[in-house]
Amino acid sequence: MLQVEGLSAGYDRMTVLRDVSLELQPGQLVLLLGPNGAGKTTLLSTVAGLVKPKGGSVSAGGTRIDGWAPERVARHGVRLVMQGHRVFPETTVEDNIRLGQINLPRGRRRPETEIFDEAFDVFGILGEKRKQPARDLSGGQQQMLALVQAWVARPDFMLCDEPSMGLALALVPEILTFLKRRTDDGMGVLLVEQSIDQPLRFADRVLVMRQGEIRFAEDRADVTGVEQLAQEMLGGAAVGPSASGPQ
Repeated sequence: MLQVEGLSAGYDRMTVLRDVSLELQPGQLVLLLGPNGAGKTTLLSTVAGLVKPKGGSVSAGGTRIDGWAPERVARHGVRLVMQGHRVFPETTVEDNIRLGQINLPRGRRRPETEIFDEAFDVFGILGEKRKQPARDLSGGQQQMLALVQAWVARPDFMLCDEPSMGLALALVPEILTFLKRRTDDGMGVLLVEQSIDQPLRFADRVLVMRQGEIRFAEDRADVTGVEQLAQEMLGGAAVGPSASGPQ
């Protein structure tokens, strides 16, 4: 389980996150919604080790990882897919995929033929362009490549920061289906989005963040609809101090 308890974080003297708590179970897709400036990216960056926490704790598989360097967090099985199609543009598709295992000890790296077969079976268009530099891919294809690059390391948890941003609407279900299938394999996914409708269909649990705090937390089955979530994003009632449910 990935567990965040009482997390506070920010930049210099500015505090962005305030007493944030949540849980992500293996095989679960948790959708984290919120307006711009709510603290969603800061939360993912703090869990992944890019931002140092000011208080609270982060644990993965029962081990505290808050304060660890990003590469150590990644080796421990928590991978961040950052916003904005973050790939190496001058490097080929194949080499971008290879880089997904670079932080792993040699004994945990899988054969390249195996990871290529997996990647190109899921996203066939990447196989067609495997020898091309990533800069030649469309925005949607670069997002597919960024997701695959994180996935080939077989993480326990994947943190995805608005993977649908800037994509054609027709590509969004393909990205979301990929993530949902990873949960079927036992991986936990924390998915940050601003849009509601399509991601909601794939979520097991829904959180809404506003002003650095989790203000709403429900299983998807208990969410009455998009209108309810839109209201929560604009300023609904809080559900209590923790997003992990009853203590």
